[in-house]
Amino acid sequence: MPRQQQPAARPAARPVRRRSYDQFDATARALDSVGDRWTLLIVRELLGGPRRYTDLHADLPGVSTDVLASRLKDMEQSGLALRRKLPPPSAASVYELTERGHGLLPVLAALAEWGAPALAERRPTDAVRAHWFALPLLGALTGLTREGVLEVRLDEGEFHLHVGLRVGGGAGFVLPGAEAYGAVYGYGPADRPDARIVLGAEVCLELAQGGATLTEAVKDGRVEVLGDGPLAAELRGE
Repeated sequence: MPRQQQPAARPAARPVRRRSYDQFDATARALDSVGDRWTLLIVRELLGGPRRYTDLHADLPGVSTDVLASRLKDMEQSGLALRRKLPPPSAASVYELTERGHGLLPVLAALAEWGAPALAERRPTDAVRAHWFALPLLGALTGLTREGVLEVRLDEGEFHLHVGLRVGGGAGFVLPGAEAYGAVYGYGPADRPDARIVLGAEVCLELAQGGATLTEAVKDGRVEVLGDGPLAAELRGE
């Protein structure tokens, strides 16, 4: 009986090499890691703390599942993010920033400040999420000296910020009592906020661009401050 011819073995797939600028330059090296489309927006989402893949996809309108999975894998390989399983009884996995990934906070804050003037008019096709206003608003709050959790209410929804004390001292913002790369903001209302502010998205952007100070916006009634503690008093200018 004649032998059946075995199919030729396929050559092993070569690992896909990420594109690089191949320049011995710090900016080029940084862009090798974060220059792909969607990467910095994923960082923006993870600055709010660990997120499930489905939550990331829901808050990044327009990204395909394949691209999101690819970017997350690249971020893991670059040491910007990691994936971990939640403890029982949950069987879900979450993505979170590493210390190096969280080091992109000043970059995102600077980009938000630089890009704020382009938000003068909302296009009909623009998606929006309330927590996307967190980074622009942080710049207007860096002078606060009282530490605490500030809940922000917009027409688009709610989020909360951790304000008051910067790691290493001085005025700024971090999660109180957290490590140097803890969450900067949180999704939705806070469990026990130290103060609340209610304002419109336009006022939020005006504060981010320096068109008005928080004290001015509170005095003319465009920002409402709720709460009785020290943080609320400072927000009122008392």
